[in-house]
Amino acid sequence: MHWSQKWARKRFVLPALALALFVGIGTGAGDQDGTTDDAKPAAAKPQPTVTVTTTATTTAAPEPEPAATVTATRRVKVTRTVTARAEADTGSDSGSDSGSDNTYYANCSEARAAGAAPIRRGEPGYASHLDRDNDGVACDS
Repeated sequence: MHWSQKWARKRFVLPALALALFVGIGTGAGDQDGTTDDAKPAAAKPQPTVTVTTTATTTAAPEPEPAATVTATRRVKVTRTVTARAEADTGSDSGSDSGSDNTYYANCSEARAAGAAPIRRGEPGYASHLDRDNDGVACDS
């Protein structure tokens, strides 16, 4: 073989080997996600297990008792009851504005003590000095 023939062979073989090298590297680099089909799964080692148990204790709240009912009572003592009768009108007008001449109260305290308050105009015991606001009702407040 001649020198030129050896060189011709090297011109074809060296690029072919380089191409095969790059294809092999490219194939190996393309599987970078970490999963391989031929890898065996690692055996799982037994691990200790942890169990947590809690106990909750609740107490029922006692039912509230109903509130006591308080009733206020007021006692009133009646000391004296006076019933006055109206007299028939005789037709004579003496100029007084009381309905009856024989019933007279000096003030509202007497009228209240007698049980006659309030006294309306025309009723026995009415007098203008007992009607402060001149509304026709004496001893009204």
